[in-house]
Amino acid sequence: MAQAATVKTAPRTPSKKSSTPIYIWEAKTKQGEVKKGEMEAGDLKAVESRLVSLGMTPTKVRKKSILDANLSLPGSIGGKDILIFTRQFATMIDAGLPLVQCLDILGTQTENPAFRKVIFAIKGRVEGGSTFSDALKDHPKVFDELYVQLCAAGEVGGILDTILNRLAIYREKAEKLARKVKGALTYPIAVVCIGVVVTAVLLIKVTPVFEAMFRDFGSALPGPTQFVVDMSNWLQAYILHLIGGLVATAFAASAFYKNPRGREIFDKGVLYAPLFGDLLRKIAVARFTRTLGTMISSGVPILDALDVTAKTAGNRTIEKGIQYVRTKISEGKNIAGPLAETKVFPSMVVQMIGVGEATGAMDAMLGKIADFYDDEVDAGVASLTSLIEPIMMVFLGGGVGGFLIAMYLPIFSIAGAIK
Repeated sequence: MAQAATVKTAPRTPSKKSSTPIYIWEAKTKQGEVKKGEMEAGDLKAVESRLVSLGMTPTKVRKKSILDANLSLPGSIGGKDILIFTRQFATMIDAGLPLVQCLDILGTQTENPAFRKVIFAIKGRVEGGSTFSDALKDHPKVFDELYVQLCAAGEVGGILDTILNRLAIYREKAEKLARKVKGALTYPIAVVCIGVVVTAVLLIKVTPVFEAMFRDFGSALPGPTQFVVDMSNWLQAYILHLIGGLVATAFAASAFYKNPRGREIFDKGVLYAPLFGDLLRKIAVARFTRTLGTMISSGVPILDALDVTAKTAGNRTIEKGIQYVRTKISEGKNIAGPLAETKVFPSMVVQMIGVGEATGAMDAMLGKIADFYDDEVDAGVASLTSLIEPIMMVFLGGGVGGFLIAMYLPIFSIAGAIK
């Protein structure tokens, strides 16, 4: 059987998208096996000639249309799917299986239909002569720039299996970090939502019943009771306006966040926000050191590694700081000085990176920093949760308890008058 995957085309420039047409082909090998894939070529005849040179007989060749482009559903592909794919792919490559065969096996056994389409699309591009990293670039919503850059470094160095194992470890720790953050935020958000719903039901449904009863008493209501009744009347009269205002505020906040300047202001603000700011800064440091350490240990040049790390930082303030460091390094400076000048990273991190750079073991030092800050995030999440729990309970219990007291105050007043 022809080994189509071993034939490589000339490497494309990463920064420019190729304008060469892509053709979808189907051909038979000398053993009668049907093969499918995609190939960049000047025209249809060039595709057929290439397939013949690979020992295959073309049966169908057509130009790729817009309907064929990206048939996958990136939004339905989760981090767990990519993690399992990376781990299994590394094992197969390490066992000596050909690249195309690995992709074929992984695509066949993947349960996610959207991810299956992506894997087979990558397999077709590799069979057509592209490198694996070039094929990954066709799916930027599934495989980010970090993933592509590391795979490219692995292909060049002949250590793709090692790189994939590092990627799997990196993604496992990144997923673990994300779960911690989600766990810390889920509880307060859930309590606030429940509190809002309960308060709305009490004001819209329950308060009018008490108000009708109090009206029959014919006496003035206590201050807290009158306040709750007035709030209920206002909410019933203006609930549509309130909902419209909330929707408009959400759209305005979204537009502000999408604006580059607005995003920068927001990202800077969250790093200094009370309660969450310190935790978010630790998360940013852990992500930065983990990503940079993984890329440097994989043989990616420091300037390229910093560029990718900046783009995957998830915070514009952190991104600007890293890009500043990258610019200074390109001018001949070391990494520790510019890092300290950004005033974004803690002094301990800057000093440890400086020591790692001086001793030539910066990747190992970055890994130690990332492990340390992972533990710091664990402690921060536990501390934040223990702090938020009583605040949320006071918020929910105080709201419901205050409502009950306000509703029963007139009854207590009447009982006292009767006595």
